[in-house]
Amino acid sequence: MVVEVPRWSNAKMEIATKEPLNPIKQDIKRGKLRYVANIFPHKGYIWNYGALPQTWEDPHHKDKDTGCCGDNDPIDVCEIGTKVHSPGEIIQVKVLGIMALIDEGETDWKIIAISVDDPEAQRIHDIDDVKEHKPGYLEATVEWFRLYKVPDDKPENQFAFNGEFKDKDFAVEIIKSTHEYWKALLHKKADPGAIKCTNVLVRDSPFCCSEEEARLIVQSVRAKCF
Repeated sequence: MVVEVPRWSNAKMEIATKEPLNPIKQDIKRGKLRYVANIFPHKGYIWNYGALPQTWEDPHHKDKDTGCCGDNDPIDVCEIGTKVHSPGEIIQVKVLGIMALIDEGETDWKIIAISVDDPEAQRIHDIDDVKEHKPGYLEATVEWFRLYKVPDDKPENQFAFNGEFKDKDFAVEIIKSTHEYWKALLHKKADPGAIKCTNVLVRDSPFCCSEEEARLIVQSVRAKCF
């Protein structure tokens, strides 16, 4: 998992898929930096929030379970461990389950996971274990996602499966399918649209560049900032 937003923080940080090398940046809306509101009684995001690398929710593929196409982003992760992680941190997580948010007509999967290094990871292995050992957490997660856009004058979000969480096995199958969509994207077998697929690791991808080329991209961005 790539951490985008630490627990309890409000700045909406995200992987900028439309910029070269996909940096993590704060989202901007109507020319202003974007923050999520506090959804009573919570402060900011209620988990470490981020994404699974090498996944893509294809906006041209209609999911058979949700009836909606993907949201054109990596699959999202809610990490429920005890530690507050930092933006850009990469952590190994244990997949526990999944829910399907329908965000403005698009399928937006939310993986529930826990860091493998977390003290509670030894006793939490599936979504039912979350219900047992962290009572109320899943209910709060549904409520948070349902309401978090309302303060921005948007309607409540909807869910597939009546807001119910699917188990680990179901989640793993969703991860596998979104990984296949990502592979198609990186090999020009799917329309990337505005997504920048430049990378340094997928050697057989036509978008692969050298480390020196990547370094020059980063330096050019820094030059523009300063």
